[in-house]
Amino acid sequence: MYEDILYEKKDGIARITINRTQVYNAFRDQTIDEMIDAFEDANADETVGVEVLSGAGGKAFCTGGDVKWEGEFNPAGGRALFRRIMKLSHAIRNNGKPVIAAVRGYCIGGGNELNLLCDLTIATESSKFGQAGPRMGSVPVWYGTQMLPRVLGEKRAREMVYLCHQYTAGEALQMGLVNKVVPDDKLDETVDEWCRELLEKSPQALRIAKISLNFESDMLYPSVVHGFNMISMAHGTEEFQEGCRAFTEKRKPDFNQFRK
Repeated sequence: MYEDILYEKKDGIARITINRTQVYNAFRDQTIDEMIDAFEDANADETVGVEVLSGAGGKAFCTGGDVKWEGEFNPAGGRALFRRIMKLSHAIRNNGKPVIAAVRGYCIGGGNELNLLCDLTIATESSKFGQAGPRMGSVPVWYGTQMLPRVLGEKRAREMVYLCHQYTAGEALQMGLVNKVVPDDKLDETVDEWCRELLEKSPQALRIAKISLNFESDMLYPSVVHGFNMISMAHGTEEFQEGCRAFTEKRKPDFNQFRK
């Protein structure tokens, strides 16, 4: 049924796994559409009490948008991405059920924004977190610039967004970006334990708790809309293309030429 994801429902748990290991689970439009479909199915299934998002292959949870795909964008393509990706964030944030991000490996760029959209995060010791926007001629406006200051504080959020550094799982735990760090071979076991605990809780109480906890961050929606409309204007520009080309050519981008 799906090409870019794996989807399983069993014992009250829905598991959605990004399965594009050849590109470190970077997503394209089809990946997003398949995740939307799976999340909406899990959301509508009353037998499902908790949802788990993960990445296949062991090397990455998700590394954001596939650069080859994004490199083809123009402003119209950027706006189309916005419409598609907002459906996905709505399916994760407004489903009334806890969503656990099970992170193994790289959680970078849009992958880290997916992490922010999930309710809880369990990561392996070898995982790495960070944003990549300005390094690519882009900006993490899909709840990155909105949620990171709330999670990390203003200064650390600006550091992460501006400098595009990568952080260990231990550093991410200290910053509040994840809930728990476990040995690499204990991730599935720990996720299962948390799922069982959540399934013992009142589903109606969890739904109300999620809606209530989301209240303040829901008010950041206009910032996401404004951010996407602004960044869409950058798609297709030479500056944006330089970031994409540099990534695919495995070199540092030359953004100094755009300051002249």
